[in-house]
Amino acid sequence: MDAKSASNGNHDADWNTDDELEVCNESFSHWGSTSSGQEANGGFGEASSPTNSTKLIHDFVGMGFSKTMVVKAIEENGEDDSEAILETLLTYTVVENFPEEEGLSTKPCLFDSKSKSPDNLSEMDSCLGIEENSNHILEQDTMLSSLVDMGYLVEEALTAMNNCGSEAQLSELTDYICAAQMVKDFDAQLRESPDEEDSTSVMTSYSYTMPRNDYLAREKKRKLHKFQQCGRKWHKGSEKKHWDEDGDIMHLPNPMIGFGIPDDPWPIVERKLPEVAIGPPYFYYENVALTPKGAWSKISRFLYDIEPEFVDSTHFSAAARKRGYVHNLPIQNRFPLLPIPPRTIQEALPLTNKWWPSWDKRKKLNCLQTVIGSAKLTERIRNALENNEKYGDEPPPHVQKFVFEQCRKWNLVWVGKNKVAPLEPDEMEMLLGFPRDHTRGGGISRTDRYKALGNSFQVDTVAYHLSVLKNQFPNGINILSLFSGIGGAEVALHRLGIPLKNVVSVEIAEVNRNIIRSWWEQTNQRGQLIEIADVQQVSIERLDQWISSFGGFDLVIGGSPCNNLAGSNRVSRNGLDGKQSSLFYHYVRILDLVKTMMGRDR
Repeated sequence: MDAKSASNGNHDADWNTDDELEVCNESFSHWGSTSSGQEANGGFGEASSPTNSTKLIHDFVGMGFSKTMVVKAIEENGEDDSEAILETLLTYTVVENFPEEEGLSTKPCLFDSKSKSPDNLSEMDSCLGIEENSNHILEQDTMLSSLVDMGYLVEEALTAMNNCGSEAQLSELTDYICAAQMVKDFDAQLRESPDEEDSTSVMTSYSYTMPRNDYLAREKKRKLHKFQQCGRKWHKGSEKKHWDEDGDIMHLPNPMIGFGIPDDPWPIVERKLPEVAIGPPYFYYENVALTPKGAWSKISRFLYDIEPEFVDSTHFSAAARKRGYVHNLPIQNRFPLLPIPPRTIQEALPLTNKWWPSWDKRKKLNCLQTVIGSAKLTERIRNALENNEKYGDEPPPHVQKFVFEQCRKWNLVWVGKNKVAPLEPDEMEMLLGFPRDHTRGGGISRTDRYKALGNSFQVDTVAYHLSVLKNQFPNGINILSLFSGIGGAEVALHRLGIPLKNVVSVEIAEVNRNIIRSWWEQTNQRGQLIEIADVQQVSIERLDQWISSFGGFDLVIGGSPCNNLAGSNRVSRNGLDGKQSSLFYHYVRILDLVKTMMGRDR
């Protein structure tokens, strides 16, 4: 969301995936081997054509694979099937790079219900290369590589692929693994604590306690029975199944267009809000769509049981961004921002068209990340392409596949012959709907710009939802902006032509606060901007002061940190109970206070 920077009073709450970038980029150059290069070459030379084998070895070594491993793969598959060789190399990578210090074997291991792995199709799908449909271009072993990259055990992935069939999509495989994990987890809970009893704290108007994850024994049995009824029969469907902690399913629609998008004939239906959610102020909450099991069910439950609206920003821009929104806004009479932004890579980045190869079929970019592909990766791609130029106009299929996957994963675009590069910050600003140079200046580093933009709203998407407010607030709007990030909500409202009267902006990162303040000044806003660093500093006394000063808030907007929800977090993806993502409860606390205090004054 526009503020994944965690407002917990320290800067280490900002989610940074730089370490993942290095791991991913270097994953093609750190393999071990089972035999010496001399022995492998000797064995290979006896059964292979020297000319063709030398070319194959040269090709794959140029892509970053070790020579010993290449020779071994060629021995296993023969030199005539380069696709099989590539898939074998990728499989070697997955198996041999698995870290033993994490308690994971470097060889396929038995299914372990206690292993730490994502519970469902994760945000890594949107941010590391699974967002855009690519006509099932990934083969079976590449699918295995993707599953292991997401944190699943090799044995889990192989079992899912075997049981779901060769045509199964990645979402089906992750759902299968999730279901199997749930059954084993429930079994383990019943064995370990059959008589355990606990209670869930109830949230009041002026205080809250985070709910516990423990359950009564009878509840565990009920959940297990419920899951067994609805989860063991496996079938393909048009919706990804999102299992919540009660064994129920929260469906992520396909296509992910929420209650409608501007150019889709999808019928917009009336929805009935719970009575407690009706009335001032309006509120709008956002977070990543693909979360651990139970997260969106819990978010919905704490926000008045309102059904989330799941939307992918590919319907509004040339880049994907799968997000869920819970709000009490009207859903009729929405309208898009004008001018309509570019919807394809080719429209958004026309200077790349000259160099774009015919075999790179991408029309959309994946989720824009907080990190980018390294210079080592782009150089590796260039070498792989140049090493094959003398063999034809187009690189062989296995080289095309390697390059395509890396470009898709890291949003690399073509900037020259055989040359790819990551997006520039100003290109990301354009794709996300921000004004040019929104994050530039004031001593803000390039790294900070990428981090800020990667965690932001997609302005056109959010503005479409907020457009219903224009006729209601022609004289201006008072906003409580929690986890403000770089001001995506404020930019959206400004672009809609809604005057900003009073804005209380709560944002922990000084870099982001500087960006908002600079935008406020550059756009000559006439209203009042009040800056608060920490969401925990938003007290009853301060709320009472603000409400008394300018008559209350018309909109409470924001999205708490996704640190412990996003699939790219393989260390502490523990949902809303995680250190950073638990700040969601501050959004609930503050919203509940505002609604109570404004209801009291009516």
